[in-house]
Amino acid sequence: MRPKEYVQRLIGGGGSDLLRLVGTLLVGAAVVGVVTWHLVVKAQGTALATLPGQVGPRDPNAVELSDTQREMISIGTATERDFPRERNAVGSIDFNEDMAAQVSTPYQGRIVHIQAKIGDVVTKGQVLFTIESPDLIQAESNLIAAAGVLELTSHALQRAKQRYGVQGIAEKDLEQASSDQQTAEGALKAARDAVAVFGKRQEQIDHIVQTRTVDPELLIVSPMSGRITARNAAPGDFVQPGNTPAPFSVADVSRVWLNASVVETDMPLVRKGQKVHVSVMAFPGRRFDGEISTVGATVDPQLHRGLVRAEIEDPKRELLPGMFAAFVIETGEPANAAAVPVEGVVREGDGSMTVWVTTDRHHFRRRVVKVGLTHDGYDEVLEGLHSGEQVVTKGAIFLDNMTGDGSPS
Repeated sequence: MRPKEYVQRLIGGGGSDLLRLVGTLLVGAAVVGVVTWHLVVKAQGTALATLPGQVGPRDPNAVELSDTQREMISIGTATERDFPRERNAVGSIDFNEDMAAQVSTPYQGRIVHIQAKIGDVVTKGQVLFTIESPDLIQAESNLIAAAGVLELTSHALQRAKQRYGVQGIAEKDLEQASSDQQTAEGALKAARDAVAVFGKRQEQIDHIVQTRTVDPELLIVSPMSGRITARNAAPGDFVQPGNTPAPFSVADVSRVWLNASVVETDMPLVRKGQKVHVSVMAFPGRRFDGEISTVGATVDPQLHRGLVRAEIEDPKRELLPGMFAAFVIETGEPANAAAVPVEGVVREGDGSMTVWVTTDRHHFRRRVVKVGLTHDGYDEVLEGLHSGEQVVTKGAIFLDNMTGDGSPS
């Protein structure tokens, strides 16, 4: 049958045959489309697998860079560097309590004069304040009385000797006069010592004896050289021994304390005598050196920190108590190890640390390493890398992102 006649027959003979023909044509077109899509996708996958930047689709730890891509990273050589064994802590500056004193009065009295103020630099023996002391008045009165008794007994002894020479008195009377004079001498010496306890000098005591006048003012002096750190006194105040706060506080601030809180895990590494380097916000860029003088015997159960105290020389008196301070403890000798700039080390999603190494500066392989200390912008590499190997020093995260999953396999 000719095609023309077949078509006329379909049209004239009924719609069922026409429908079967249309269905056959649609199924054939669908099969051709599926085959064509599969071939296109396969070709695209092959092209993507061979793009610059990847060695192969099944090696997530290797990357190949084109010359243009290589400009986005820096490559260097892993070198050995010294990494100091250090631990960090924070704390505050405080007075050296071994070189500080609370200046009070040994006897009760009323303050008459104040001769120093807070912040003053004083020397040992310098007068800080004076009080009018009834105890001093009593001691000086006893001194004057003892001097009078001695003078009286001395004259009596002299007369007794003259009378005994002419048989005017018995020998026992002479001996009694001599005993009285010796007793008066002892009493005067004791009275002088009692006044000297109040801080009176010998020439001042002599003046009291000669003039028969009482000096009621008791001088309170600094027991050490240093700076006045506190003053809690004013003229007219009544003071007595043991009262707190003391009228004055003096401290030698040329050597101060740094009280620091060290984390519990670092406490076993800290030893007395270790060197420390201190920095404070008041002097950025400067470093104050000292050494540990005390290591606490307990750890705070809530903060899990222990007290470590260092002594720091401060001859210019620049460090003020209460200043916030940070310090670094040298816990051991520096260690020599392979080092990579911190920008060359990547922390992966699983917590591991990786670097990218190369031998030809075009092909790079990710390698898991063990990192130790960080110092001066470098990470200490304990395992996984040797000195002399070429490694990405900047832009390692760029290579890591090119692998897609961002973690070593």
